[in-house]
Amino acid sequence: MSSSVLPAADHASLNALPTNVATFLAQQAAAAPDRPAVVVPLGYQAGRRQYRSITFRELDQDSDRIARGLREHGVQPGTRLALLVRPSIEFVSLVFGLLKANVTSILIDPGMGRRNLIDCLAAAEPAGFIALPIVHAARVVMRHRFPLAKFHVTVGRRWFWGGLTLDELRGGPWSTTSIAPTKLDDPAAIIFTTGSTGPPKGVLYRHGNFVHQVTELQTRFKIEPGGVDLACFPLFGLFNAAMGMTTVIPEMDASRPAQADPAKLVEAIRDWQVTQSFASPAVWNRVGPYCRDRGLRLDSLRRVFSAGAPIPPSVLETMQAVIADDGEIYTPYGATESLPVASISAREVLSETRAAWATGAGTCVGSKFPGIEWRVIRVVDGPIKSLADSVELPRGEIGELIVRGPVVTREYVTRVESNATGKITDGDQVWHRLGDVGYLDERDRFWFCGRMAHRVETVAGPLYTDPVEGIFNQHPQ
Repeated sequence: MSSSVLPAADHASLNALPTNVATFLAQQAAAAPDRPAVVVPLGYQAGRRQYRSITFRELDQDSDRIARGLREHGVQPGTRLALLVRPSIEFVSLVFGLLKANVTSILIDPGMGRRNLIDCLAAAEPAGFIALPIVHAARVVMRHRFPLAKFHVTVGRRWFWGGLTLDELRGGPWSTTSIAPTKLDDPAAIIFTTGSTGPPKGVLYRHGNFVHQVTELQTRFKIEPGGVDLACFPLFGLFNAAMGMTTVIPEMDASRPAQADPAKLVEAIRDWQVTQSFASPAVWNRVGPYCRDRGLRLDSLRRVFSAGAPIPPSVLETMQAVIADDGEIYTPYGATESLPVASISAREVLSETRAAWATGAGTCVGSKFPGIEWRVIRVVDGPIKSLADSVELPRGEIGELIVRGPVVTREYVTRVESNATGKITDGDQVWHRLGDVGYLDERDRFWFCGRMAHRVETVAGPLYTDPVEGIFNQHPQ
């Protein structure tokens, strides 16, 4: 295959883009050095919440120091390091420092459970850990699972295991910008699928994938520097700093969104005049009713994102009523391997597609992002080696959705046997199989009808879960 991760037709227009997403942070630091970049809550003083923050200049320089420290301590480009740190200023700074050093971060959602987390870490074969003390203690006990792990940094108090502390890694004062001369195709991170539809798999993200995620999101949602984001899902908010957005990290356990305290989220939104936020439907299902029942308005909030699970129209209605009058709610669609793919607004759902869902038409996830190509192909249980072996279906006919584009990853680096069933080659390009079934309408919007593996074959033809659910949910009981 070609070494490029991008469609050949796109290369001419991409020459002006950075090859490392950390370059965007440096640009923002130059444009607005004293603007808060990341904010975290502390305790209360005289009944008022206190916060700690770091400016764009400080974040850029701190990540420079981390990148320099990695090089000075012998970490080579492409080295895999597991990053296990809670959402915090340090987490954001470390991610950008690793990107600047051209080190591959291993990022895992702790919500997948302890056993899956350990198995995923072992499968990714890290050369070291940048982690909290409790993680290092567990690593020492299970060191036989991580035979390649030699380079370690403790974020917090170091006990008996040696290695560096984060302050020792940072070294002395900032001296100069430190961004490695990366290429779009260089590995940047390994991010694991959730495991909700099978064993978690390690997805290889390249620098080009991250650069294009930022540009696609900025373009589609008109995100401009100076906004403030409440990051209820840390990975989605990771590149706020690259877009010039202040990131407010709320007091909540991101792995348990249904247990989030809406009062604390509303407090942060009001304290910082938050303009946008991404959270799972479970979070908005708490925030919306909390505000409605107390007559509260979140007038600064103009963009709300929700994904990761279906979001009921009732939740969209409740949230739409409490945000800014000109605000909008979006439900981006995609997968760990390909994000973003498509999006739809709450206004479009409530005015156009909700009635169709109730009659069994499936859930409309909207129109595709500009960089995405998509097709609906005939359902095949098992590998499809090349695109020539697939059959594209006409509009309106249900099949499996496949996608390609600069935000679509090319491969799994753990459970690599999944590449055969999850990817389709097309010359020097790769299509990703989402495993979702649905159809394209006349406006080129995708209507999700369920997971391919969840369909039920009957003598009258296949039954798909989402259309059945849409009808079933109309029953008064």
